Amino acid sequence: MTAREIRIFGDPVLKTVSDEIGVIDDRVRALVDDLLDSVRLPGRAGVAAAQIGVNLRAFSYNVDGELGYLLNPRLVEVSGEPVLMDEGCLSVPNLWFKTLRHPFARAVGLNLDGEEVEVSGTGVLAQALQHETDHLDGMLYLDRLDKPTRRQAMREVRESDWF
Repeated sequence: MTAREIRIFGDPVLKTVSDEIGVIDDRVRALVDDLLDSVRLPGRAGVAAAQIGVNLRAFSYNVDGELGYLLNPRLVEVSGEPVLMDEGCLSVPNLWFKTLRHPFARAVGLNLDGEEVEVSGTGVLAQALQHETDHLDGMLYLDRLDKPTRRQAMREVRESDWF
């Protein structure tokens, strides 16, 4: 299909809880193709459907050569003491802030055949699973920042050339 344009901070779809996928049809298959094409671009670890303007629970990931997707994903386990990790977001371009994330995450969801699949990992993959699931719940990583850091982040957003 095609790599889709990423929605930017301020777009209401990014703050909307995504709908469950009921039927896996040609529309959902096309969405997965677009998500995979969109995450293949350099510097991308994950893309949620909301980031390309689709209000459905799906995301793609591309970490350490592992490319995949989940439909109706759920984080079923996070473990380890949360640590501050540098985090950015395609929907908040060129801004990075330390964000608390668990060092391990496990998510389950469906593939295009409707079968349950599991993805788990540490490091960047764990961070991506948590970050993309947040998107599907209408949350940006900026929402997870402590108050002083969030104030700074919002100031930088307002001063950015894309806002």
